[in-house]
Amino acid sequence: MIGEDKLIHFSGVAMGEACTIVLRGATQQILDEAERSLHDALCVLAQTVKDTRTVYGGGCSEMLMANAVTELAIRTPGKESVAMESFAKALRMIPTIIADNAGYDSADLVAQLRAAHSEGKSTYGLGKGFDNASFTGLLFVGGFNLLSLVTSVSH
Repeated sequence: MIGEDKLIHFSGVAMGEACTIVLRGATQQILDEAERSLHDALCVLAQTVKDTRTVYGGGCSEMLMANAVTELAIRTPGKESVAMESFAKALRMIPTIIADNAGYDSADLVAQLRAAHSEGKSTYGLGKGFDNASFTGLLFVGGFNLLSLVTSVSH
């Protein structure tokens, strides 16, 4: 029983053959939101099974790309270099936005992240510590994002 509702529990079904998820909520809006969230999670899971490639998260990939674009801009003559530098600056804003949205001091964290990347620590990103309990700022392996999700968002 869940609350006042009686349910039937099936067991012994082969793995992956069937699955039932029961959603309960105080209002229809809460149930609708739970259903949308569950749908999103299942879509991510399905995409993960199709394409398992990942990229570093927490602004790590964007910082790497910004550094590469900046290095190329230095060697590029003319107005193109100005546009390239602006693009690199835009890429560096992504870790700033991540830190701001999490409620942390973005100026300090992004400065630490830039310093780490300039020291060759190319897998550093912003995120929680390995215990997932407290925000440590820089994380050695800055989490992972699915490559297919990152590329679908950027198009």
